[in-house]
Amino acid sequence: MLAEAAGVKKIIIACGRTDLRKGIDGLAQLIGTKYDLNPFEKDVLFLFCGSRGDRIRGLLWEGNGFLLLYKRLEAGSFSWPRTPQEAAELTREQYRMLMMGLNPLNPKIKDVNPQKIF
Repeated sequence: MLAEAAGVKKIIIACGRTDLRKGIDGLAQLIGTKYDLNPFEKDVLFLFCGSRGDRIRGLLWEGNGFLLLYKRLEAGSFSWPRTPQEAAELTREQYRMLMMGLNPLNPKIKDVNPQKIF
């Protein structure tokens, strides 16, 4: 579910660090108070990242209850936007970039000099 985001019409990430010990109620309250968004908007996936960067939580209202998602990487970390303390909506392409380990709001691709490869 988290990798595909099937059936999700909007994806919103909470930039910065979030205490991932928060459960459904804590994350829903954070969405409403800190980001002034509606956590009860159906088929909207809210994503949060902790300070370590290797774990994310997702919160999704399905119309009759919340779905709490959790993903932990075995190696590496997510390139999560840390500075602005706001919520940002992602496109499907940006979401795929995030799942590949790139920062979806500021992707940096290293310029490779072909002379150095050979």
